[in-house]
Amino acid sequence: MARAQGARALMALAFETTYGTPPASGFTRMPFASTSLGAEQPLLNSELLGYGRDPLAPIKDAVTADGDVVVPLDAEAFGFWLKAAFGPPATTGTAPGPFTHEFQSGAWTLPSLSIETGMPEVPRFAIYSGCVLDQLTWQMQRSGLLTATARLVAQGETVDTTTSAGTPAALELKRFGHFNGSITRNGMALGNVVSADITYANNLDRIETIRSDGRIDGADPSIAALTGSIEVRFADSTLVSQAINGDPCELEFGYALPSGESFTFTVHAVYLPRPRIEISGPQGVQATFDWQAARDSSVGRMCTATLINDIEVY
Repeated sequence: MARAQGARALMALAFETTYGTPPASGFTRMPFASTSLGAEQPLLNSELLGYGRDPLAPIKDAVTADGDVVVPLDAEAFGFWLKAAFGPPATTGTAPGPFTHEFQSGAWTLPSLSIETGMPEVPRFAIYSGCVLDQLTWQMQRSGLLTATARLVAQGETVDTTTSAGTPAALELKRFGHFNGSITRNGMALGNVVSADITYANNLDRIETIRSDGRIDGADPSIAALTGSIEVRFADSTLVSQAINGDPCELEFGYALPSGESFTFTVHAVYLPRPRIEISGPQGVQATFDWQAARDSSVGRMCTATLINDIEVY
């Protein structure tokens, strides 16, 4: 009897035309590091009396389908997660490329996805329909593997012994690394940065209506949030002065490969809190700014994600 192993696991993704209905074709094989995406249905203990000390059979509760997918920041596959977070991009460029895909925050509706995870040795192929991206987060640092975590809310899970994704299209993995990263403030390189965290949240509102199958009716985006933190070596008062004055700045988090592919995440209006400057010992002094972003009135949105690669359409 074969045993399931993560090394043999597969993931395929496709955007839906109708929420909750997996498409018949158009799946793409996705690279991923781990996933907790799944469905669960708890049991409710019986509260009835009069049948002795032994309890009656439990009752099934509503179905909850959600989870995280840890994916690499790469030049091609990451565009699918950006589309899930922001909606379809505005694409420019002519064949054979490169193409520039610009994703903008503020869309009223978000696309839904069907995601299949497969363990062929069991076999078990679970397809999660009605997936909407709730949160996308990643960290910038000096070394290590560069990954992002996509938090998803799904409508439900369907399990089969054969794949529903057919033969997914394959992508060329061109992965960004921390070494390819840079941070600028108002167009100028921001120095002395030790690490940075970025979190974009759609703050989904689950539509929990009464249904015979226990699933949700949808997940609607509410007011978005873009937050993060920057840990810097305390070398000047530029960021502290901005925090005291209450003025916003533009932060740009970027990655670029020597082959020409790039990913740039521009936050147009970043507000910094006044941090506590602590001297904890003889080593260097560091300060952490837990920043928040807001809509920039001149640009008309909160953030812009720009991905340049050889993919023509997302």
